[in-house]
Amino acid sequence: MKNILVPVGSSKNALSHLQYAVDFAEAFGAKLFVVQVYNVYTKAGTMLKVEPIIERESKAFLDDLVSKIDTKHVEVIVKTLKGKLIDTLELACKVANIDLVLIEPRTNSIKDEVYLGKTSGKIIKQMDVPALIIPEGYKFSAPSNILMAIKSAVIKKDKVLTPLKSLLDNFKATADLLLVKTPFHKQGDLDVNDELKSIVNKITKTENATTFQGVLLHFESYKPDMLCVVRRKRGFFAKKWEKNTILKKDFHSKIPVLVLSGLK
Repeated sequence: MKNILVPVGSSKNALSHLQYAVDFAEAFGAKLFVVQVYNVYTKAGTMLKVEPIIERESKAFLDDLVSKIDTKHVEVIVKTLKGKLIDTLELACKVANIDLVLIEPRTNSIKDEVYLGKTSGKIIKQMDVPALIIPEGYKFSAPSNILMAIKSAVIKKDKVLTPLKSLLDNFKATADLLLVKTPFHKQGDLDVNDELKSIVNKITKTENATTFQGVLLHFESYKPDMLCVVRRKRGFFAKKWEKNTILKKDFHSKIPVLVLSGLK
């Protein structure tokens, strides 16, 4: 894991999130890209050139944040990017060869009952880049046990498990696999291939209405310090991600959540 991207909003948690990102990047010897995406909407005929002002203020905001954290020996690159959020971030990820995006649950000041705000939810739902959701105020510590929860173990994409493997190798951590048989189960969904078998320790099969319910049922018995789920059209957060905002009553995690791109 060489390049990590951190989109920054205006939340009160920004400093804590950035410090986690630096500590995480340091553990991998990775480069950290701190970015803020802005867009400019002006009325026809306006004479005021607001774009340079917004860009300057955005850059100053990011520089000020970075100046308040301990960057250690991590190379931190600060960028302000103009454009639509998802398109711009995806282009940035491609250009900088980003391996992982670090997301804070709420990038703007919103209600306490929300787990993933509109911006964070949109990034998780729409971007096809591995992401790590960091709880608010969470201080970095190397994970020792990761619980991977999926309803189908069918893997068709190359290198989709790479982020998980990188975490396991770098932190000398172990992974357990929770296979959840849902009403939408298909033949072969619970067949684990050799690649996945080689990186997990214990495999548990359970039958629940959703993968989320399976996690709730088995979470305490595993006591993981990181959760790993899969982004897919009908995956872990299928219904919860139909809207960009995700409420805490639907899902809430006090530990980091690694979101892999779809396995298929």
